[in-house]
Amino acid sequence: MAKILVVDDDPVMQLTIQRVLEHAGHAVGIARDGQKALARFRSERFDLVVLDIFMPGMDGLEAMRMILKQTPGVPIIMTSGRSHAPNSVSEPDYLTMATKLGAVSALPKPFKPATLLAMVSDCLASAGKPSAPPRPGNDAVPNS
Repeated sequence: MAKILVVDDDPVMQLTIQRVLEHAGHAVGIARDGQKALARFRSERFDLVVLDIFMPGMDGLEAMRMILKQTPGVPIIMTSGRSHAPNSVSEPDYLTMATKLGAVSALPKPFKPATLLAMVSDCLASAGKPSAPPRPGNDAVPNS
């Protein structure tokens, strides 16, 4: 079991990720923005962070920079609901940018719970962190 911090300003997305991870056996902490994430990170130890890029106040890229400065090597999975299609010349590919700036993985929204769990497992394994054993039924979002 790993201790994972989920940072997202969308309460529905936050709750969904939290439930998927808890159903898989992980302990989950939540924060609604970058400032709250940093406050939790200063007072608690987390094995992994799932961090949304676009949030009010401090965005996910800045929060990632500060988290990695405080605790180098903590795996971070960045998420975003913004399009990452190359046909958009007016907006950069923020998920690719996030991985170049230090995120271990990037996950576009919407995503399947199984994709999230596989990414979490891979990130924890590559960082040598504990991971929960897979449980049956991880391919569906839990009922709200």
